[in-house]
Amino acid sequence: MQRIVNLLVVKDGKTLLLKKPRRGWYVAPGGKMDAGESIMETAVREFTEETGAKPVDPNLKGVFTMVIRKGEEVVDEWMLYTFVAHDLTGTPMTHTIEGELEWHPTESLNTLPMAEGDRTNLLFASSSPGIQYGTFTYTEDFELLDEKIQNSMEGD
Repeated sequence: MQRIVNLLVVKDGKTLLLKKPRRGWYVAPGGKMDAGESIMETAVREFTEETGAKPVDPNLKGVFTMVIRKGEEVVDEWMLYTFVAHDLTGTPMTHTIEGELEWHPTESLNTLPMAEGDRTNLLFASSSPGIQYGTFTYTEDFELLDEKIQNSMEGD
């Protein structure tokens, strides 16, 4: 099963988001875990590779199972670990091979184009205490079919 880690920086009422060219959807910078790597190591490495800046004191905010269905059949499944940091060192690039990096007011997470599970995940990560757990089920075209969410106040 694939393991993906993303990291959202929230600073001065704004979030740093990556606009992906394929759909024009916004995501938190991140990517695949390497063999033997911890989720924290992946979060810092992927964020740094994709932005050119380094997150300061990231914290785990979400653990999710992502399921892709074609009819009744599960055609893909992966784990997503989401981190948040409230500061960074360095200046983020504006254009990368992954897309365009942009600062947006945190409340714009409510309306920017993105996968609906990402919206749930990033809104929680940006503004709620604790850790969120859940499962998001999508069609192959990333239409959200179902989300099951649990929140925990411990650990923050």
